[in-house]
Amino acid sequence: MRTVRLHLNPGSDLRQTLQQLAVEERASGFVLGVVGNLSQAAFQCPGQSEPTVLSGELEIITLNGTLAPEGVHLHLSVSDGACQVWGGHLEPGSRVLGGADLLVGLLDAGGAPQQAAAPAAQVPMPAEPRVGIAVLPGCPFSARALRLLRTLAIPHVVEQVESQEQADRIHQLSGRTTFPQVFIDGEPIGGYDALVDLHGSGHLEALRQA
Repeated sequence: MRTVRLHLNPGSDLRQTLQQLAVEERASGFVLGVVGNLSQAAFQCPGQSEPTVLSGELEIITLNGTLAPEGVHLHLSVSDGACQVWGGHLEPGSRVLGGADLLVGLLDAGGAPQQAAAPAAQVPMPAEPRVGIAVLPGCPFSARALRLLRTLAIPHVVEQVESQEQADRIHQLSGRTTFPQVFIDGEPIGGYDALVDLHGSGHLEALRQA
């Protein structure tokens, strides 16, 4: 394992920065430590349908979890001005206030790049909309992906996966067994984390409904 020190400037997105690190390093790892504060914290609480968003001067108490090129799974806790502690699954939109310093442990730096999806792995769908998504009923990440598409006003076709035959067929198309699975113009692009990354980089703008 090797360690990487990160300093995040004001305005940096905490989740997006860690996702970008994993992609650039082509490595998996985990957060070893963090010190800093946020102007806004976005996190998903258990059993809630929408993320909780707090604003103000928020001191980071803990940040735990894993990161990989395929996505991150991180849990954040912060303290507000009344010393009340809040926390949950870290979502995009957690912005650094004055600064933040992180220590990250990387396990497999220098690994081979992810293989591109085979040209034949395409989902047949109509010319419009360009986005298709396969979801599992009751899956929280499927619900978040659908909510993000609706929030961004991106037209999409939804397939509810309710049988093993459906799951096997989609697995053959994408090479992935987890859900949700998102397709753009018939090409598999990944799941919820990949969709968030595309949103953060601005690549979903062209898909929004006029």
